[in-house]
Amino acid sequence: MATFNPQLLDKYAELAIRVGVNLKEGQRLALGVTVHGMIGVPVQLAPLIRALTKHAYLAGAKYVNVLWEDQELDRIRLEYGPPDSLDEFPDWRVQSSVAYMQAGDAVLIVYAQDPNLMVGQDPVALEKLHAVAAKKMAPAFALIASRSINLSVISGATTEWATKVFPDSKLEEAEAKLWDAIFDVCRVKTDDPSMIWEQHIRKLDSRANYLNAKAYKTLQYKAPGTELRVGLPDGHLWLSASLVAKNGIRMVVNIPTEEVYTMPHKDQIDGTVTATKPLSFRGRLIEKFTLTFKNGRVTKATAEKGEAALNAILDTDHGARSLGEVALVPHSSPISQSGILFYNILYDENASNHLALGNAYKFSMQDGTSISDKAFAAAGGNQSLIHVDFMIGSSKMDVDGLTEDGIIEPIMRKGEWAFEV
Repeated sequence: MATFNPQLLDKYAELAIRVGVNLKEGQRLALGVTVHGMIGVPVQLAPLIRALTKHAYLAGAKYVNVLWEDQELDRIRLEYGPPDSLDEFPDWRVQSSVAYMQAGDAVLIVYAQDPNLMVGQDPVALEKLHAVAAKKMAPAFALIASRSINLSVISGATTEWATKVFPDSKLEEAEAKLWDAIFDVCRVKTDDPSMIWEQHIRKLDSRANYLNAKAYKTLQYKAPGTELRVGLPDGHLWLSASLVAKNGIRMVVNIPTEEVYTMPHKDQIDGTVTATKPLSFRGRLIEKFTLTFKNGRVTKATAEKGEAALNAILDTDHGARSLGEVALVPHSSPISQSGILFYNILYDENASNHLALGNAYKFSMQDGTSISDKAFAAAGGNQSLIHVDFMIGSSKMDVDGLTEDGIIEPIMRKGEWAFEV
């Protein structure tokens, strides 16, 4: 028995192809290729993948390549594989991903992890598993980070994910509820989702344009458990999820999206920040955690649950202890107002102001994609194998911007925008 509305699933798939990836006639589409070693779409999402494939061909796709994955295989590998198994990652996955991107083709990532998949696994071994994959996939990540192709990220309801979000519901009921929530917050329940999304993106772009005109030097965050100053480098760019790839195609890089974001200066982050939502990362949960920064680096990290996992993330590499993104999301966003904790970063980050540990995107700096890694770092850009978003916003958070002249101006008050556009 289907746990989704077939008409809404079809509209969702069309939205992902026409607005998200914005697939053009003659392009090939890879479904499942992604970065940091996460490759493949869950086999459970076959109905969604079929709908996406249909709409890709209707949009003129030359070929749709689907790479399937069973997430349980990584857990089995950690439990039963030999220690040196963690050093293995197939070269063909790297080569096929890079070949698609260098050919100017499109990628659609379907991200739907089981939040409890890696509970009980050794966090150090798990981080090594992903670090090896991330190093191998670095050439593909570099192409994505430089916006070489039109790419988008969506999600789909799986049984394991749904029962985590709705633990008091039976399996089919939980999955149906999660699909309904996805359709709701992704603005699919409308006569013309594409038109609604065009209007939504225009509003986000207006926010980004306002902040770019201000060119603040520093952001100040204040909320219970949070008092943080974040410097912004010269030439930083505030952006929405609507970006133009180097192949000239405008895409919406993730659906849903409620944020405007930029890069911080990696050496100018000081103070303490407390997460307001649990972080579901690689099949583990990190809850009620606080980070203390000095001169741009995490000097102290505590968590009521998952502290070992948190420290394993921070120990990934040198850049993992600094920030690569600051993002602003109003507390009144549809995802926040749904009252649902999705345990999926694609959704939860769009319910709240958030920060990201790790890598900064070069395209969030003027001319950033045309400079070397060394020059990017000198300008304040953080570099890392990871990019891990975590949520810090609430209805009690104020955010201020400091101008070049030292004037303090309100950006957010009680979690809502303090300026009109």
